[in-house]
Amino acid sequence: MKRITVAFLSLVAAVSLSAQLRTNAVRPAPPPAPPPAVTPAAGDALTGLTAAQRTAFADGLADFKSVEEVADGLGPVFNERSCAACHTTPAVGGGSTRTVTRFSRRVNGVFDPLTALGGSLMQDHALSLADGVSHAFTPESVPAIATIVVQRRTTPLFGLGLVDATPDADFLALAQLQASRGDGVVGRASVVDNIRAGMKTVGKFGWKAQVPTLFQFSGDAYLNEMGITTPDFPNENCPQGNCAELSFNPAPGINDDGSGPVLLTNFMTLLAAPPRAAQTPDASAGEATFDRIGCTACHVATMHTGANANAALDHKTYHPYSDFLLHDMGSLGDDLEMGSATGREMRTTPLWGLRFVTRYLHDGRATTLDQAILAHEGQGSGARDRFAALPAAVKSKLMTFLQSL
Repeated sequence: MKRITVAFLSLVAAVSLSAQLRTNAVRPAPPPAPPPAVTPAAGDALTGLTAAQRTAFADGLADFKSVEEVADGLGPVFNERSCAACHTTPAVGGGSTRTVTRFSRRVNGVFDPLTALGGSLMQDHALSLADGVSHAFTPESVPAIATIVVQRRTTPLFGLGLVDATPDADFLALAQLQASRGDGVVGRASVVDNIRAGMKTVGKFGWKAQVPTLFQFSGDAYLNEMGITTPDFPNENCPQGNCAELSFNPAPGINDDGSGPVLLTNFMTLLAAPPRAAQTPDASAGEATFDRIGCTACHVATMHTGANANAALDHKTYHPYSDFLLHDMGSLGDDLEMGSATGREMRTTPLWGLRFVTRYLHDGRATTLDQAILAHEGQGSGARDRFAALPAAVKSKLMTFLQSL
């Protein structure tokens, strides 16, 4: 009986061990750990795009880099032959030190963009006989009667799809929040004409927040930077305001059916935000100082997109360090009136990607961040003065933070 019991128990143990071995043999291996999130490099597309969206980005990038020809409608006056000629640093879609000139006039307090003389944007290139045209056009110059002459540097386009996907209501609410603080730093949303919407909406793009959407931004650039007309921007720029010269225009009428701006819009919409540098204790300390002295009153660190059919843009958090609102900057304003902005008002410049920039402020006059901060006036004067009073060691960490953006 004992021997039977022992044998039985041995059999049970063997069966149990055999079953366990079989279970271990067929148990599926645990799934591999997900790969670490890859931060797009400057100039890369957003992560999480579909195959169709990646194709749209690539097609848009190709159009962005393409060199326009006379047959495409280039000119007769223009600034560059491609978008990428200006937006180069540190990758296609970035900014550069290339500047354009705007001129206008103010007499007895009345602003005149001098449209009749080619203003306010000066086109510094023109079609010549070397382009195979029969009439040599002349690049524009600043007319003698202009009282305002402003340089505008090329800004990066990284991450603008996130800004475009942020609801207008968020910018309006941000302006109300700033007004409720009562500290004198109060931005306002720039409400401008939205051509496609047929109504006024919030302007988010341009130095004066004078453009409401990336699509309108694209059409505007096609016309005013390259001289290519589209259905939304059908009227050619008259060289130096002399519309009679358009009789020699080698490509009159609508040059592009609107597909070009769509390609540019796709590229900018899907262009990822600029990557941050590795964060260090000094950078973190510098950011705390940035907040403490009041820089974040305008340079808001965090924004959110709204609902979007593109999953890569749907309810996303991003960090532009801007409120995209107009602020009265006093003498730092460029004196131009654009959209709803007055001469003293400028849109808060986004600081993301600052580490790729070498010249600062709207006209590129500042060659160091210290110079740029100390040039702040108007609503930026309080933060400027608090910055100026910082000990050198604290300033150094603040600079480390800014150079990490």
